[in-house]
Parts: sequence; C-alpha cells; structure tokens
Amino acid sequence: MRAVITQRVAEQLATAPDNIARTFFKQLALLLRDLRHRSLDAHKYPESGDPDLWQARITKGWRFYFKIEGDIYNITNANEHPK
Repeated sequence: MRAVITQRVAEQLATAPDNIARTFFKQLALLLRDLRHRSLDAHKYPESGDPDLWQARITKGWRFYFKIEGDIYNITNANEHPK
C-alpha cells in the first residue's frame, strides 16, 4: 500500500500545530504497515454520507480521513475532531 496526500491535507497540516503534523506522519506510517493498528482506531465513517470514507486518529482531538482505492490510501482531509 501507498498513500497520496491531497493538496488540501498539505495545507491543513501546514497551518496545524507542529505536533499535529509530526504525529500525522507517524500515524500515516502506522497506517501503511497495518490498517488495524490500535493507535489509529481506523474505521469506516458512514456519518459523512460517503460509505467509502474512513476515519483514523492523529491525536485525541484530531482525525484524518481517507479512501482506499486499489492499493492507495487517498488522504482527503485532516482536521480537529468535532466532539
């Protein structure tokens, strides 16, 4: 598997606190190794209205969102968790 980060995510990470960007890349490495790594808490996110969208944890307060397209994780969004 490999990951593709959209321009939107790059911009979100550029304006996020430094620790969020660093932790995102650590979590992304975990995703590339194991979708089910418990630190990620990755799961489908049907509440978005898109049945193919997944959500994974960056930190307690931040999440990233992605789609699995063949052998690619397409990272589409990274933002503060709404809760």
